Amino acid sequence: VSLLLRLRRPGPPPTCAGERAPARAAQRHALYRTEERGWPRSLVYRVFFKNVAGHYISPFHDIPLKVDSKEENGIPTKKARNDEYENLFNMVVEVPRWTNAKMEIATEEPLNPIKQDVKNGKLRYAANIFLHKGYIWNYGALPQTWEDPHQKDKSTNCCGDNDPIDVCEIGSKVLSRGEVIHVKILGILGLIDEGETDWKLIAINVNDPEASKFHDIGDVKKFKPGYLEATLNWFRVYKVPEGKPENQFAFNGEFKNKAFALEVIKSTHECWKALLMKKCNGGAINCTNVQVCDSPFHCTQDEARSLVESVSFSLNKESDEEDAEQAWYFLGK
Repeated sequence: VSLLLRLRRPGPPPTCAGERAPARAAQRHALYRTEERGWPRSLVYRVFFKNVAGHYISPFHDIPLKVDSKEENGIPTKKARNDEYENLFNMVVEVPRWTNAKMEIATEEPLNPIKQDVKNGKLRYAANIFLHKGYIWNYGALPQTWEDPHQKDKSTNCCGDNDPIDVCEIGSKVLSRGEVIHVKILGILGLIDEGETDWKLIAINVNDPEASKFHDIGDVKKFKPGYLEATLNWFRVYKVPEGKPENQFAFNGEFKNKAFALEVIKSTHECWKALLMKKCNGGAINCTNVQVCDSPFHCTQDEARSLVESVSFSLNKESDEEDAEQAWYFLGK
């Protein structure tokens, strides 16, 4: 078994939902480390998540959605307004900016590691569409959210896409795959992807040097002119090189503000809670978790470790479509 290990900054293990964390449990976005198994650019590559005690966890289910207002890293308590705390969320980074591999939380696998998306047996890459190289933001998801494929969104009249809600982080830093960061939500775009609602949150890392300037979607227009227009166009055409038509949008492609975005997050979090409590049909979604103790899908730390160790990995360093990240597409207007 090939095994690569990267450590994140330490912290104590997570507690079950509803339990009080230890006094120094604060900095939750620094509480996680990743363990890479298999080789990148291979079908077997996986990025598993652990807490500092070395226990496997699910980034989908076991990382809290909200940031604890007592956390010391991020915005200090004495300097932050209450409404700023209401807008602090954990984000799991799946795809670093400027990269092409379509990495995602594996919602149907035990403990939901990050893997590269596969279609027709081939690894998927986002095309380089002039002027852009790969993803134009740090791309990821909010944990403990779920866009229910059986529930129509009242704003779009389309059902969800069966995934955690996506995040486009617009800060100046290029982040790393598997990082868990604190973000402020600024707004949201309603993508309609093949008839499904696929919300795209616009957010910024609270540790970004310019984060203090951003409070709502209008600030993105003011301080990063052209970024929202580029984002809209990226999502409109990113599947065209695959031979698919341009994507459509709710609200004619209008970005909604922070208040609207927070309501969408609240709704997707409620859907996730119903999923974890087996109050709705989750289909093939794997809900195994080690932290939501009253969930029927809860497992022990030993059981979680056994689940990971039962997965076999190739010893060969596979490579798939090495040129996929080098090709460029020029689309006419």
